Amino acid sequence: MGGYPPYAGFTEFAIALGVILSAIVSLLGTSSRKRVIAQGEARLQDLSEMTGILDPKQLFAVFGPPDMGRVWRSVTLLDIRRARTPAGWLMSSDLVDYACILAAFIGMAINYWLVPLLLLGALGVQAAGWIVSARVPK
Repeated sequence: MGGYPPYAGFTEFAIALGVILSAIVSLLGTSSRKRVIAQGEARLQDLSEMTGILDPKQLFAVFGPPDMGRVWRSVTLLDIRRARTPAGWLMSSDLVDYACILAAFIGMAINYWLVPLLLLGALGVQAAGWIVSARVPK
């Protein structure tokens, strides 16, 4: 993926920078959702993004009905971790985002023939997380 001399490594650097920025934005969103859930004010959108359960009826089956203010006050982060699906890992897992950041830094620091595949894998994980999060119910 290197390119010609003036642009050698530009593609890898651009992908790595995009992965890092995407992961940072995802980490910020996840931390704000965790704070809302810890305060006992979890909404449908928060639970759906944290667990990966995109159907509201399935969320009702897992966590029960919300109260009159349309929030779940009794849901904890441990309950969410137990109900998390693979889509939830893509959208809101700190470990996945930190691994993508690590892969991007490795891609910028090391020049090896497998590094572009590592970068493309991290880019694919971040893109999949954003695509799945577009389906979260509003």
